Amino acid sequence: MPRFMGFVRMVEGGAMPPQALFEAMDKHIGEQAAQGHFLDGGGLYGTEDAVNFVVRKGEVTRVDGPYAEAKEVVGGWALMQFDTLEEAIAGQQAFADLHAKYWPECEMVATMRQVSEGPDPDAAS
Repeated sequence: MPRFMGFVRMVEGGAMPPQALFEAMDKHIGEQAAQGHFLDGGGLYGTEDAVNFVVRKGEVTRVDGPYAEAKEVVGGWALMQFDTLEEAIAGQQAFADLHAKYWPECEMVATMRQVSEGPDPDAAS
């Protein structure tokens, strides 16, 4: 069964989500987990303690947060499993809809990408 990774990108340092969103998300995640779709996920702390390792031209450089130049950061993630791509897209849409309904002033991007299980045997070499 294909797995998918969902990411939430938003401006760092914004207002806390309202309690109603937390409650709606708890219900939504519980339902998705009961159906075998939600495997794991969670929110992320801010970038103040983040560490990036940048690889460029054979050199590795460590860059510690916070990152003043960052406009959006990944604020949360979820690992999900669905039978089809269409079901995964519908699941991500439902997640975004909860934010629009319970936190209308929020500006975020909910991204969904399929998890690679290794080299695609059908891909041209």
